[in-house]
Amino acid sequence: MTQAAITPPITSPLADLAQDVGVGVSYYSTEGELIHVARETVLKVLAALDIDLGDNPSDADIERARNDWADKQWSRLLPPVVVARRGEFKKVLVHVPHGSAVSVSVRLASGAEWPCAQVHHLVAPRQVGDRLMGEAGFSIPEDLPLGWHRLRAVNGDRVAECDLAITPNRLSTADKYVDKPAHGVMAQLYSVRSRRSWGIGDFATLGDLAQVSAQHAGSDFILINPLHAAEPLPPVEDSPYLPTTRRYVNPIYARPELIDEFGYLDKDEADEARELAASFHALNHSAEEIDRNPIYAAKLRVLRAVHKVPLSEARQAEFDRWLEGEGRGIHDYAAWCTERELSQRKAARAETGTGKPATGLELVPPLGNHEDLESLREEITHFHLWVQWILDQQLGQAQAAAQQAGMRIGIMADLAVGVHPGGSDAENLAEWLAPAISVGAPPDGFNQRGQDWSQPPWNPHKLAEAGYKPWRDMLRTVLRHAGGIRVDHVLGMFRLWVMPRMESPINGTYLYFDHEAMVGILTLEAELAGALVVGEDLGTFEPWVQDYLASRGVMGTSILWFESQGDQPKPPSAYRALCLSSVTTHDLPPTAGYLAGEHIKLRQRLGLLLSDVDAEDKRDFEWIRKVLIAAKNEGCFAGTAAADIDEANLTRDNLPPIEALVEGLHRFLDRTPSALKCAALVDMVGDRRTQNQPGTTHDQYPNWCIPLTNSEGEAVVVEELSSYPAFSKE
Repeated sequence: MTQAAITPPITSPLADLAQDVGVGVSYYSTEGELIHVARETVLKVLAALDIDLGDNPSDADIERARNDWADKQWSRLLPPVVVARRGEFKKVLVHVPHGSAVSVSVRLASGAEWPCAQVHHLVAPRQVGDRLMGEAGFSIPEDLPLGWHRLRAVNGDRVAECDLAITPNRLSTADKYVDKPAHGVMAQLYSVRSRRSWGIGDFATLGDLAQVSAQHAGSDFILINPLHAAEPLPPVEDSPYLPTTRRYVNPIYARPELIDEFGYLDKDEADEARELAASFHALNHSAEEIDRNPIYAAKLRVLRAVHKVPLSEARQAEFDRWLEGEGRGIHDYAAWCTERELSQRKAARAETGTGKPATGLELVPPLGNHEDLESLREEITHFHLWVQWILDQQLGQAQAAAQQAGMRIGIMADLAVGVHPGGSDAENLAEWLAPAISVGAPPDGFNQRGQDWSQPPWNPHKLAEAGYKPWRDMLRTVLRHAGGIRVDHVLGMFRLWVMPRMESPINGTYLYFDHEAMVGILTLEAELAGALVVGEDLGTFEPWVQDYLASRGVMGTSILWFESQGDQPKPPSAYRALCLSSVTTHDLPPTAGYLAGEHIKLRQRLGLLLSDVDAEDKRDFEWIRKVLIAAKNEGCFAGTAAADIDEANLTRDNLPPIEALVEGLHRFLDRTPSALKCAALVDMVGDRRTQNQPGTTHDQYPNWCIPLTNSEGEAVVVEELSSYPAFSKE
């Protein structure tokens, strides 16, 4: 018996209220089955959005809540924010006492004033409390410049203002790549080391990787994992997709020796710092799991020493300007880091006093008996402000190195879908989030139990109340040193699968967003930054979503293994042009591992498969066989050791050489019209190990801790990449 058969549909008035607020009461599964959401789930999600009806509300209670929701909208002179497209008609609704006069105008960022014309809009007035309210429509001038402006309404002695975003009707930054496609490399930065790294990839390594990729492989971009910050002290979260903040950067990616002030350390401090760095150099040649904690602790120790070196007048002025540009956000983040650090230092002191090791390893200083706690707090806060400035500079240098190497795009940043529930954003942005629910994914063929990512989603209504400022501030920071941005789970700007916190993903539903505003602001900030946008549009979605994103100039994502037409692989000519195409993704094994069925073996070992493992393997390889045959029929294996694939007897155990298959599959992608084609760095060196198994924790699998290795399982450093055949323009 299916879930749809045992869960009755939700009827009015609860269904109407849920629709008003943007909470789904039903959805279609990946198999196309209509699933009804449990009444209890809908009530809990509504409560998380501040519409708490209790456990068993009456229809009268629900109708009252629905009326209150509508009254709130009708009580406003202006909406909280208006997002319009340049060159298109946009009607703004204003609410005034019925029959009273109102005027609306726009004040541009330049200071100029533009009047808004009233347009025909006939609706019945509404009684709100003791007032009869009317609704009028005004049009936004269609030729306003792109950017953020202010909308002003005057109704007698009542005056209201709100932000007005004029967004591009269509983002233009990808057009040049549709005409002349670009090739790139995708890599997990932490996994890519150089001989001078501290056992983990960093921004200096990123610049080196860009140089090698541009010079030897002709790459135009490097797509990397999210760089978002983790905890301020070890132990830290391994997953780059579960950060403490999405706006600021993880200090583990700093290269302390390259900071200007490092050269002014006294000799003993400089020697100690270099010895500390050298102690981690051997890890660059190790294939063992990356342990971030000792590396992070060591880097923080050196960073603190460099931080004590006074800045020159010019450097101080530069730092001050940077802080001013960041506004309140950087100070809130640094303050959160400070309180978290003080708390961990107190714990370290307590543990040290009992003979236990300090929480943050031996390199984290205990709190000690500080007489002036406020002075210490200021020192720590300044340190975290300074570290983010240093990181901003080093990331900017990596992007400059990529562009100077000839890359047309350079670094493509990755924006995670959410944040850690106990992190900085969860606290500092709490008024715009919904912490009582958690983001994840519904059950599907890849994970039949569904996924709980534990991240609190935006509260779409509170985000709008804030004029989307937290969203735009974050985008501006991430785009500052990037030629493009990949938006993880871009479908989350339309709807997110959410569940009551600590409940099963099966007990979830969709939370809907104003996608016109979310996508519009994304395209505006990208257009202003000159950056392209790639949306990771995989998974369960409504068919019109991809068309909408394409109409806004947002590129999609195509993974060769997932592209089909009916029961056959999609031919190259049928791929989208406005798209980033690749053979694999970080949530799958490298191609060598995928062909060997590692993804099935791993899920079976971890208990994530609900179906028979042999049947799953047979079904999976049958699809792989079809893809390989399609590539052969396109002539993609010609001249390689895979040219004579025996279609009839093809099994996992008698595959042609993996290198030949990988080469042919990338030739297949080269025949598509996709504007961006991306090769995984792991495939370019023959790596086999999975970076991430969705839906698992570190005690099950070392997600996000696998260093780059070759087909023999040997660690690979950046200086060796040019010796691999894939790093050749020929």
